[in-house]
Amino acid sequence: MSLRLYDTGTRSVIDFQPRKPGEVGVYLCGLTVQGPPHIGHLRSGVSYDVLIRWLRRSGYKVTYVRNVTDIDDKILVRGEEQGRPWWSIAYANECVLGDAYAALGCEPPTYEPRATGHITQMIDLITELIERGHAYVTGAGDVWFDVSSWPEYGALSHRRPEDMLSSPEAGAKRDSRDFGLWKAHKPGEPADAAWTSPWGPGRPGWHIECSAMARRYLGDGFDIHGGGTDIMFPHHENELAQSTAAGLPFAKYWVHNGMLNLSGTKMSKSLGNTLSVAALGEKGFNTAAIRYYLTGVQYRSAVDFSEDALGEARSAWERLSNFVHRAAEALGAEATIGGSLAAEFTAAMDDDLNTPAAVAVIHDSAREGNAALDAGDDAAAARHAAAVRAMLDQLGLDPLDPHWDDPGDAKLHGAVDALVKLALEQRAEARARKDYAAADRIRDELSDAGITVKDTPRGPVWTVN
Repeated sequence: MSLRLYDTGTRSVIDFQPRKPGEVGVYLCGLTVQGPPHIGHLRSGVSYDVLIRWLRRSGYKVTYVRNVTDIDDKILVRGEEQGRPWWSIAYANECVLGDAYAALGCEPPTYEPRATGHITQMIDLITELIERGHAYVTGAGDVWFDVSSWPEYGALSHRRPEDMLSSPEAGAKRDSRDFGLWKAHKPGEPADAAWTSPWGPGRPGWHIECSAMARRYLGDGFDIHGGGTDIMFPHHENELAQSTAAGLPFAKYWVHNGMLNLSGTKMSKSLGNTLSVAALGEKGFNTAAIRYYLTGVQYRSAVDFSEDALGEARSAWERLSNFVHRAAEALGAEATIGGSLAAEFTAAMDDDLNTPAAVAVIHDSAREGNAALDAGDDAAAARHAAAVRAMLDQLGLDPLDPHWDDPGDAKLHGAVDALVKLALEQRAEARARKDYAAADRIRDELSDAGITVKDTPRGPVWTVN
């Protein structure tokens, strides 16, 4: 089975066929950097990282673009509130965002353009829309997209223009549903937050940014456009309208990830300090566990965040990681290399990136691998360990990748390992002198401490419960 994806525009799971055989162009709406990111913001990055890995695994040459919106009304407000240049706030938050993506194992995109670096392309696209009769200029120097000029408006979100709520935004626009392409500079705004244009000084609207940057890096038409369901309307609807009104084929498929919610409510940027990667790390959730948590749910599903659920994900991840490390220690790391993907895993991933089903396959293989290790079946254990490692790698979670090493965990594991080995030596000595009561007592004490000991043909092995 070839890859099938849910296309928002058609509301159906359809076969993926790129515009150009063997090549895929992907555009993901990145973040507006008015504040530090929390894991809700990072879900789209992780979801798309899995998609990009799978596309490349499927043999495609992928050009992946993920933008940064570094000029916006909210960024200007933050600058005024904090008494700092707006661009310093944007840059500082962009750095935090980059660190968070890297910490979660997201591979860098092919291009990561900033909005402020593409004003010329935006002005060119706005000019085309004006010349085609789909945009107009007001006396104040604002430029608006004329929604009434484009009958197909609403095709993505399946909303009719007459049913949409009017925008409360003030301005001399013809219809309350028209949206801004260019915002005239206003008194009191920073002078360096305005660019020269044919309509006077100002800055671009949010929606025109992505249309212009996607065109710059992917051409007039490309394959996949994505982001969170929260920006499908109006952002993606407006992108589609303005790009197609300019005569561009634009995106062939629209792929949206579900939201990560807190108590059923969409997370806001005000939660960034408490739900950031760093803050969760201080609570004992390492980055591998966080990525496993975000990856283990099908990308289109909404997720209600809780620390209990994150804790369960951490335990599940540790079971898989412990198996691969156990196999590598017993058989050598080279025995875990070159595994093939299980057919069930591949089928799940091709089925609209059904990661829950794919993860279930991985756990089944890990259980069989642990049983093989216990039985001394080195060949079967190596086969399962290599397969588990290969499948986890497709999710960006290779347990033997040094990226996931935690120095603190390594030191703690080393200390516990030394103490457990000492206890097991004492147990072996007790058994050798036939003091089985003492041997059982040592095993029970280890069990009370959360450590399970199994006697195998290779000798006793221990795991943390």
